[in-house]
Amino acid sequence: MFSTSFLRKFLIVAAAAAVLAACGSSKQKGNFTTKGLRPPEGSCQVKPARIGLAEKIANINEHNGCQVPNAWKVEQLGSVYFSQPAIMNCGMADPLHTWLEDVVQPTAQRSFGESIVSIDVAASYACRPRNNKSGAKMSEHGFGNAIDIAAFTLESGRKVTVEQGWWGSSDERRFLHTVHDRACGEFHTVLGPDSGRDHRDHLHLDLQNRENGSVYCR
Repeated sequence: MFSTSFLRKFLIVAAAAAVLAACGSSKQKGNFTTKGLRPPEGSCQVKPARIGLAEKIANINEHNGCQVPNAWKVEQLGSVYFSQPAIMNCGMADPLHTWLEDVVQPTAQRSFGESIVSIDVAASYACRPRNNKSGAKMSEHGFGNAIDIAAFTLESGRKVTVEQGWWGSSDERRFLHTVHDRACGEFHTVLGPDSGRDHRDHLHLDLQNRENGSVYCR
């Protein structure tokens, strides 16, 4: 038989262990907050399959805030191929296609005298906090509402990387700064190397739903 004092100590220790386990589990399930964030609409006007190589996939819901209500896997938009399939919500495809065809391609022709054939996709859907910083708000990547582009490949095979070209040769600087600045017309957030180290090697484009409808480009 256990003494009353032993049982009391055992119960206290067990309760403390349970609390610690719960805290650890909670921390593992989400290193971000979703308070105040609004997922994009589940419908869109232009289906990605009409403007590129894309297929509808199962909607995503990880039950912690990360969700893509109308998810697609996109491998090409217009004349531009992706280095890897990008998982995105349906509403991302049309503005991305418009930017690639109406901004990126003409700018490439003016800067290099040739077209872009592919982009290096550094990230698309990912259930994580902003800039991978624990405790930050959830990234728009968690809604399939963002894409990161690390490089552009020309017809000749020349690759223009954001990391090297942003401060590189005059033609690469002109191209990258122009496509970055003019992305602000299609996207709600546009971030590049000037925004800080977290974006030193890619352009981040997203359609964040802000309450006041404002855009942020840096």
